[in-house]
Amino acid sequence: MGMKLDKMERVNLSAVSEFVFVGLSDAPEIRLLLFVLFLLIYLATMAGNITLLVAISTDSHLHSPMYFFLGNLSLLDLLCPTITVPKMLGALLLEHKEISFSGCLFQHFSLIAVVGTEIFLLAVMAYDRYVAVCHPLRYPSIVSTKLCAQLALGTWATGLLNSLLHTSLVFTLSFCGPNRIQQYYCDIPPMLALSCSSTHSRELVILVVAGVLGSGACVVTVVSYICILLEILARKSPGMWHKAFSTCGSHLAVVCLFYGTTICTYVRPSSTYSPHWDRVVSMLYGMFTPLLNPIIYSLRNKEVKCALKRVISRCWMHILRQKFWEFVLRHT
Repeated sequence: MGMKLDKMERVNLSAVSEFVFVGLSDAPEIRLLLFVLFLLIYLATMAGNITLLVAISTDSHLHSPMYFFLGNLSLLDLLCPTITVPKMLGALLLEHKEISFSGCLFQHFSLIAVVGTEIFLLAVMAYDRYVAVCHPLRYPSIVSTKLCAQLALGTWATGLLNSLLHTSLVFTLSFCGPNRIQQYYCDIPPMLALSCSSTHSRELVILVVAGVLGSGACVVTVVSYICILLEILARKSPGMWHKAFSTCGSHLAVVCLFYGTTICTYVRPSSTYSPHWDRVVSMLYGMFTPLLNPIIYSLRNKEVKCALKRVISRCWMHILRQKFWEFVLRHT
């Protein structure tokens, strides 16, 4: 009897060979409008984050721990929409809504890895701001190049291991019946909803792991900002408020935006899963947060704005030089 059940489970596990996304509108006129809108958002996200990465890597004024971590954040903000948006655009334009089981698994693993890494990176960035504000004289010795590299590697490694655990828990479930995903990408809540086997124990593990790791990162962030606030109050310096806000304001805005949308999506039981609400929240952290991050950092940070101006100026000079030499070669 046990062997028979094992065999049935193996059959069920491989019964669904592909999934179908049904999270977007079927009306042709709305599909075209959504395609244009999401394409523009995606291109703007790519342009903003690539420009920020180029500025950080080429401008010597931005070669500091804060901008090293910001560069990692920009890289994650490039990866996050790239994992989901091209497939979504294909579904909107070509009506190719199917994704293979292995493709869904890879998309799920990649997305959870990026989201998890970003959560831990934001905590590291909060610690960096704490040291910068509360221990400015010791900042270079505390947040050294070696520590920056270790913290960055640690966040990426933790994000990948966390994703490996979540993906193995979700994709070793039995999918033997419905294969229509009520979302525009392979995410944990809709995948759990599709499974034809009991998800209670695995859902509990996912909630505990996500809760512990997410809460740990959140505690580091909150404690860092509480220490910053106490330091400001202790010094009683009028200029300290402005300095601290210019240093931490951008990061705090990004933290609130990202943590809020991520917690709404993942740290809750699947019984509260609502396809329409989840699509809205997923759009926020999957598309709009990566778009807003470079805007928030560039608008709130004078050094970044100056660096971006220098990068754009160098690009224009390079283009003008090329045009000039092309003109000279044509007329000689």
